Amino acid sequence: MGARVTYSGRGARVLRLAALAGMIALVAGCGRWFGNPRSAAAAEQGGAAPLEPIGNPQQRQSTLWDLFGNNDDPNTKIEVNKYLWQASQEVLNFLPIQSVDPFSGVLVYGYGTPPGGGAAYRATVFVQDPALDARSLKVSLVGRGGGPVDADTQRAVEDAILTRARQLRVRDSKL
Repeated sequence: MGARVTYSGRGARVLRLAALAGMIALVAGCGRWFGNPRSAAAAEQGGAAPLEPIGNPQQRQSTLWDLFGNNDDPNTKIEVNKYLWQASQEVLNFLPIQSVDPFSGVLVYGYGTPPGGGAAYRATVFVQDPALDARSLKVSLVGRGGGPVDADTQRAVEDAILTRARQLRVRDSKL
């Protein structure tokens, strides 16, 4: 049987470093860290062009370390005006809420009849900006048969929501 060889001191350290360098070289050969010089030479000589990666070349692939960093785009913000949001819920409180998405500012209501009104309708409210402004509010009303609601009714609902939102803001500023 063969003799067992043991390394100690400097020799063991050199052996560990050599093994580590070999493993790094082996792993690096599997990746795209150093490119492929053979494909570049083949393209210069008129051979087959190197394959292009699929997808957006500007897009960076994510790594495990991305989980620990704050890499979100600071320009991507979804904000809604809290006064328009609350006023929409208060003005249209006679309609059943079907869907709410506070991150995109969409409120979807089911069919209902307003107090003192005869025609039932459903509403979709889209609060698209943090400003308390008429341009920030989009209201869509649909009648029971799927047809549009009278323009005066829609304008009255929008005005009621905007008026209530302004009242809520004034109330909060007095606190």
